[in-house]
Amino acid sequence: MPAAPTPRYYTVSWDQLHRDSKALAWRLVERGPFRGVCAITRGGLIPAAIVARELECRIIETVSVVTYDEELRGEPLVVKPPAAAGDGEGWLLVDDLVDTGTTARVVRAILPRAHFATVYAKPAGKPLVDTFITEVSQDTWILFPWDTEAQFVAPIARARNNGG
Repeated sequence: MPAAPTPRYYTVSWDQLHRDSKALAWRLVERGPFRGVCAITRGGLIPAAIVARELECRIIETVSVVTYDEELRGEPLVVKPPAAAGDGEGWLLVDDLVDTGTTARVVRAILPRAHFATVYAKPAGKPLVDTFITEVSQDTWILFPWDTEAQFVAPIARARNNGG
C-alpha cells in the first residue's frame, strides 16, 4: 500500500503578507472607490486593514463564518453577519484565502453585489473570487504568520531519507 502523500505547506511571513496585500490594493484601486471594506474574519482582518489603508477607506465591517478548526473542515456557520454592508453594493469583501469555496459561497449569498478579493486562491475556490494575487495548488496548506512560530525544520533531503 503506497504511503499517504506528505501534505504541502506554504509558509507566509508577515512581510510577504503585507507585500501581497498591498499588491491586492494596487489591483483594486481602479475599481474603487468603495463605500466600505468587509473583512471575512479572522483570516481577512489583516489583509482587509492593509487594503483599506491603501485605498483610504475608513469604513470597515466584518462577517464571521466558522468553517475551519486548525486543519479540519466543518459545516459553515455565520456567527456575525455584516449588517452595515447591506447586499454588498459598493463594498469590497476581503479574505486571506479562498480554498474550497465553502466560506466564499456563504458570504457571496449574504453580499451578492460586493467585489470579492482574496490574497491567495486555490483552484476550487478561484471562480468565486473577483480579484486575487497568488494562486496555490489545492493540496497546499498555507501557514499564515498568525498561526506559526519560527522553529527548526529538517532539510528536505533528510526528511525524505527518514521516510517523511
